[in-house]
Amino acid sequence: MPTLHWIGKEKVINHHQEVPYRVLEKQYEFNTESGSSENKIIQGDNLEALKSLLPEYEGRINCIYIDPPYNTGNENWVYNDNVNHPKIKKWLGETVGKEGEDLSRHDKWLCMMYPRLKLLHKLLAKEGSFWLSIDDNSVVFARTILDEIFGPSKFIATNVWQKRYSRENRGSIGDSHEYILVYSKNPEAFKMLRNKVPIDEKQKKLYKNPDNDPKGPWQSVSLTAQGYRPNQMYSIEGPDGKLHFPPEGRCWGILEENYFQLRKANKITFGQNGKGVPRLKMYLEDAEGLVPWTWWPHEDVGHTDEAKKEMHLFFEKDGAFDTPKPVRLIRRVLEIATSKNSIILDSFAGSGTTAHAVLNLNKEDGGNRKFILIEMEDYADSITAERVRRVIQGYGSGSKAVEGTGGDFGFYALGPALFDTEGNLNEAVPISEILSYIWYSETRTKWTPPVDHADRYYLGSLENTAYYFIYDPDRLTTLDFESLSAWFTQPAEQYICYADNCLLPEALMQKHRIIFKKIPRDITRF
Repeated sequence: MPTLHWIGKEKVINHHQEVPYRVLEKQYEFNTESGSSENKIIQGDNLEALKSLLPEYEGRINCIYIDPPYNTGNENWVYNDNVNHPKIKKWLGETVGKEGEDLSRHDKWLCMMYPRLKLLHKLLAKEGSFWLSIDDNSVVFARTILDEIFGPSKFIATNVWQKRYSRENRGSIGDSHEYILVYSKNPEAFKMLRNKVPIDEKQKKLYKNPDNDPKGPWQSVSLTAQGYRPNQMYSIEGPDGKLHFPPEGRCWGILEENYFQLRKANKITFGQNGKGVPRLKMYLEDAEGLVPWTWWPHEDVGHTDEAKKEMHLFFEKDGAFDTPKPVRLIRRVLEIATSKNSIILDSFAGSGTTAHAVLNLNKEDGGNRKFILIEMEDYADSITAERVRRVIQGYGSGSKAVEGTGGDFGFYALGPALFDTEGNLNEAVPISEILSYIWYSETRTKWTPPVDHADRYYLGSLENTAYYFIYDPDRLTTLDFESLSAWFTQPAEQYICYADNCLLPEALMQKHRIIFKKIPRDITRF
């Protein structure tokens, strides 16, 4: 498999493992009654924020859509479309070192993207799909590193979005499209979703009812199939007495007995004059939608001007985002890639279009999709979250007023690192966050605190293994006979116990299948 090499690659290829794990600190909840929304908007560096999502979401995200900086060199607007952003330059200097000063803009873009893509890959569910918007500046680089991270066989499609609907007299060839690359950890499982896109008004006009069929409007589709099957090579007699046979290289798509059933039910047509080839009626009322294809025209999914007008309904100041994506574009991704209970992640959230599309679709089909947005810029609350608030409550005025979708979210910031600079547990981190991390590091599952359990240090049990974390910030803890008799009351086939020290004899531990792990040395860093 071809691989891509760039300056700094060796410094970032495993950098996702070195990123400090930081806890998420809830700042507020919006429109919630329970005080615990499953929707999240996170302000902070998306590399660290993605790491913080692992304990709860590794392997659980059904759809990831990202619209990262395209690296065009444009540095004059709020969503800085260039890896010369001060925060990125600081990160490159710390991660890549002095080599970072000589990187080309493509080297920088690749250094920035690679570890983030590695973490996104961890978060994606096995049957989920990953969608990346990109332009001609970086599509080749993006495709190559995604092949490296996912594997070439995990590639699904390159969709082409017609972002402009009118010609412009600038440049030698007008720039009218962008790409959306699609990958999945399991393409076959993704295909099993078989989600179709809705039939629009243009498609509905193809359905007619020239014979006043009581089932309503229909259009005809081919009755043949590719290949040769002996039991599907029969003759069909038309109303005019003419015999019809399948064209060369094809057969009828149904068995003969099924054909007679369909003809009796008036579901076979021979054209208006009865002299045409037999075709099958497909009724509008039975149409489930259209199989998506890779050409996404602006009539179907919107264009950049539409997106700018949408933004103007929320924020009167023009130019806050030069290249926002239209809601209909993200909606199309969701129609193809999600079910009603999917979790959707956007780690380059920008103006919040992804959440807008999720809320709209939930309102229309009664879904319960959840969104997670990550935005590192200072406008994460004033623009990203503010747009989501207005979508939930309703926005616009007069003839342009839009009814609210309902919904809620929690707003988070990145909190302290779980480990301090010396590698010890950070005492500033709430104990619940530490316990959640320990449980996840052992089981790769989300931690639920035991209810009304007498064992103070008992974390829980999974697959006949009981987990204990004997930790106090103010003193050293020891696993000995006293603590064993006092706290180990949970029956299990195996015990995994964390403490600062252990005084139990090795023979006793082997007999009772006790595995000791020293704090903090044996706590997994991931």
